[in-house]
Amino acid sequence: MAASTAPGELGLSITGLGVQYPPYNLGPDALDILSKRYYPESPAMKKVLAINRYTGIDQRSSIGNPDHPLVNQPNPPTVDELHKVFMSDGVPLAVEASRKAMTEARVEANQITHMVSTTCTDSANPGYDHFVAKELGLSDRLEKVLLHGIGCSGGLAALRTAANLCLGHKARGKPARILVLALEVSTIMVRSELESINELQETRIGIALFSDCASAVVLSNGIGEDPGKPAIYDLLGWENRVIPDSEHDLGFDVDPMGWKVVLSPRVPVLAKQSLQPTYTDLISSLQDQIPPAYQKPADFDWAMHPGGATILSGAESAMGLTPEHMRASYDTYINHGNSSSATIFSVLNRLREKDMDAMAPGGKVKEYIVGCAFGPGINVEMCMLKRRMTRTSGLDTPPETDASSAGSEDGESVLGDKEGKFISEALDSVELD
Repeated sequence: MAASTAPGELGLSITGLGVQYPPYNLGPDALDILSKRYYPESPAMKKVLAINRYTGIDQRSSIGNPDHPLVNQPNPPTVDELHKVFMSDGVPLAVEASRKAMTEARVEANQITHMVSTTCTDSANPGYDHFVAKELGLSDRLEKVLLHGIGCSGGLAALRTAANLCLGHKARGKPARILVLALEVSTIMVRSELESINELQETRIGIALFSDCASAVVLSNGIGEDPGKPAIYDLLGWENRVIPDSEHDLGFDVDPMGWKVVLSPRVPVLAKQSLQPTYTDLISSLQDQIPPAYQKPADFDWAMHPGGATILSGAESAMGLTPEHMRASYDTYINHGNSSSATIFSVLNRLREKDMDAMAPGGKVKEYIVGCAFGPGINVEMCMLKRRMTRTSGLDTPPETDASSAGSEDGESVLGDKEGKFISEALDSVELD
């Protein structure tokens, strides 16, 4: 039976969400250790190591520590060696994140109709999604799509792709339960980046930002669902666009020693300038679904991909937001770093936790959430979500929206001193270009 929807509503819901980080955490000293172990001191290396101490990241999640054999060879690892570790250490993370999402969604392997996956840290045929599907016991008639070339915007691009597949099945009167998966293993490319810094004397800051993670959601079109079955978020709509003539500003170039991060000083400015027009178009397309109280950017909670400190602070100034609006983005950035495409689902997962409610602007959790990410192109992805429930101590409850039940009584910032202030202090004395 088809789920009933009001005119203009898509009837799409995220019913399960899973995140799996690897077991190791790299502090800023990890980069110092490998740099001193294999490369001489130089102006470019000193600059990168200085930036590394002012990113605002406490630790980056990683599949290994500075003593991992792959990053302790005489020369940086080859693409083939990187691929083997991606498969041996990364795929199990993807399997576990998928299992978590499917368990929460209460779907069996034979109920998954599609799989939309993304990565920018591996390229092989068949793709890693084939092996994840096999391990999960998904049907051999599963419809799979693997997205590549979209970097940090991959999570929301995969969600958008899954949404269109859901709607296609809905038009045919068929149920869709789509596993949307992102996996990135970035930290093993540290030697390749250090090599370029040493040889080219370039300021390459990607190695100070990127981390490893797998994350997954299950997206449903509602057909055949139990009307009382809980969901996490409703997906109301989306917008995407490419910033003209920006393909050389942000990228991930292929190289015999893996992939090389392309990150120009223009990225924060371009990203900041693109936010308002994308947001305006998104809101305009959803006027029949968004209450009058939700119009200005600050009326919403924000799940912003934490590409870097300047991306988050730029969003604040461009959209009139506070760190509390993006509290889950800051928390993820500080405690895990930037895990490229896998980060956005981690942010959405964190945003539904009860301790995040206590940090809401004015002590009031927003019912509607804007998700946003930037990727190579530069590609801008934005979507609108509606909360269905949050999670606390393993129990599902509706979101708290009464100011008396969450946050500070006087409406002041409830982020910790570190989280609330580090953006204004980070990079003050460091030249990025």
